[in-house]
Amino acid sequence: MREFDYNTLPWIDKKQADIGGFVKQYNRQQNLPYDLTEKLEFWRQNGYVILEQAIPAAWVDQLWSEVEELFEHNEKYRLKVQVDLPEYAGREVQEAKDLPKNVINGKHIKIMDFHNSSVIGKKIMLHNSIVAFLEAVFGERVVAMQSLLFKYGSQQPTHQDFAYVVSENPSHLAASWIALEDVQPDSGPLYYYPGSHVNKKFDFGNGIFYNHESTHDPNDFARFIEANCERLGQTRKPLLIKKGDVLLWHAALAHGGDAITSPDQTRKSFVSHYSSVNAYRHHRQQPDAEPVRHSYNGADVFAHPKLQDHEDIFDTGRGMN
Repeated sequence: MREFDYNTLPWIDKKQADIGGFVKQYNRQQNLPYDLTEKLEFWRQNGYVILEQAIPAAWVDQLWSEVEELFEHNEKYRLKVQVDLPEYAGREVQEAKDLPKNVINGKHIKIMDFHNSSVIGKKIMLHNSIVAFLEAVFGERVVAMQSLLFKYGSQQPTHQDFAYVVSENPSHLAASWIALEDVQPDSGPLYYYPGSHVNKKFDFGNGIFYNHESTHDPNDFARFIEANCERLGQTRKPLLIKKGDVLLWHAALAHGGDAITSPDQTRKSFVSHYSSVNAYRHHRQQPDAEPVRHSYNGADVFAHPKLQDHEDIFDTGRGMN
């Protein structure tokens, strides 16, 4: 595969997509805190939208208090943590309980799928403002696939998500980046290239997805994307948003993490990836079994089949509306 299959693209990515006609018949447009037509038109042109103050501050604070509990008492928890440090090469994914406190509460870590353990995490990733927009984009019921929590900036090279996060229909993929604090310019903010979602795809030597058979690597990917964006006049833009704001982006939007110029400056954020009900049918950890579903606002997220004892252990969010 060298491009997405045109026949299976979301309706909005096809030629002559009728946004006005779609919105007139879309039954979720009522009572949204934003103009859906305006946001869909912006998405079609730029590959992203920002939903200002979409997540209540109390929800953000509750989520981060649970993360702090994980940091403080990590010996109690089996949640998976990815560690991007040289001494963990070849064993990057660890259980929280097996990490020293200075590592789990330090830089270069990503907490994986915290939402499985947290009710408020599920409510945030499937907030109505997010679900209503992505359901409109996909034209189908939304399924949240996974999440990552960051305390510090990722400093990840420029990339497009579809190469690494794969659903059964690769064009039915989107992501959210939720600010858990005001983003500071020296924190290594996320950056993105507006309009890059329509650019030509990179060939890893075996297609557009990166895997163990690829003959090109993520650095080759980053160089190709950046050169292509520069050639097309697409300018890199930093994401300097406020606590509770949400960036939603297209599967093929070029983005990355800037350098952290103030070493102790945090960039607390919650990232989630989404697909549609017909493109993500099973949990990636148990692809042959029917998943256990949690539903919020007409969308689903699957229980983690290998961490059943940790599902919703942080349950304060049940009473939060």
